[in-house]
Amino acid sequence: MLETLIAKIGLPVLVHLVGEALGAVDTPVTKGAAAALRQVQDAINTGGITAEQMSEAHRHAEEMARLSIEENKANVGEVNQSLRAEIASEDKYVRRMRPTFGYLMAITWAAQMLGLAYVIVFETGKAGSVLAAMSNLSAIWAVGLSVLGIYVYKRSEEKKGTGGREMIFWNGP
Repeated sequence: MLETLIAKIGLPVLVHLVGEALGAVDTPVTKGAAAALRQVQDAINTGGITAEQMSEAHRHAEEMARLSIEENKANVGEVNQSLRAEIASEDKYVRRMRPTFGYLMAITWAAQMLGLAYVIVFETGKAGSVLAAMSNLSAIWAVGLSVLGIYVYKRSEEKKGTGGREMIFWNGP
């Protein structure tokens, strides 16, 4: 009874929601995926997919989620191990890499924004093409600022520890 209820609620709702979301995106690929999900939803509603098959699909989805969690835990463990190695290093530059990266990102960002502001104010005719060219740098900045964000977050966690006497790292659940 419970399996039948779960089979009727979990995956069907997910199929419906994802199908609706993909159908709202106007590309051939997403429209095709939405159509395929509508067929799956019809099969669920008409009994073409049994409760036992739905239960198996749920079991498989749960296993995939568990594997994903395990992979994330392993990744976090690797990051923590590299941070510990960085902190324990006798090489002063290795220990100062994160602050150096942060300073370089800040200087580079400031130079770029000042240059952009200059063009907008003093070279107004060129501003449109310069702003369009800036969009080519968005992926580079996204990666760099993401790394910087992680550095800042981790350093903040470290400082919250025990007054700087000991480093605290998250080892997962």
